[in-house]
Amino acid sequence: MTEVAQRKQTRISRRQVDKFDARRTELAVATLHTLAELGYARTSLREIAQNSEFSHGVLHYYFADKRDLITEAVRQYEVVCVTRYDEVVARAKSAGQLRDEFVAMFFDTLEKDAILHRLWYDLRNQSLFDESFRAAVLEIDSHREAMVWRVVSRYAELVGGTPAASASMIYLTLDGIFQRALLHHLSGNADTVAQLRVELPAAVGLLVTVAE
Repeated sequence: MTEVAQRKQTRISRRQVDKFDARRTELAVATLHTLAELGYARTSLREIAQNSEFSHGVLHYYFADKRDLITEAVRQYEVVCVTRYDEVVARAKSAGQLRDEFVAMFFDTLEKDAILHRLWYDLRNQSLFDESFRAAVLEIDSHREAMVWRVVSRYAELVGGTPAASASMIYLTLDGIFQRALLHHLSGNADTVAQLRVELPAAVGLLVTVAE
């Protein structure tokens, strides 16, 4: 095969791979809400197909199994999630504005996207038992940690202080609050969620050290 022919074959192969990946992404996003409604334990590719517009054969062609589909679906959702607060950070002119808008968005997404967040925690819990999930979960978790760090480090800058802990510890703190609020939201415990909303601004303040 000549060099020109090889380059042409390479371009064709790359386009085929790109089209395949694009279709995987499309299918993962399209089935995301079905996955979130059913959860990991109650799903199979066939059940997902029965609850979506896609056939079992199509899903099976693009995904090896439900692990593959769920991982890709959560990854695509997190691509959007991990930039959620960036606009809040970018437009903040004061620490109070950043804190208040962060808290508002924190609970807004908790309520609007509860079943999608539930799917993420489902996947993260499954990774404790299923090694095939772990690399993706660790990757997504690192992006979420970086998202939180952008908020808190900017807040610290605006109050003239420094973060009171490492990025990982700050992320664990806020993620723990979010997961608890999500559980109570899904359980219909509105009073508990409301109390967490009242207390979150003070918790954000504790994540930053300001020199006397």
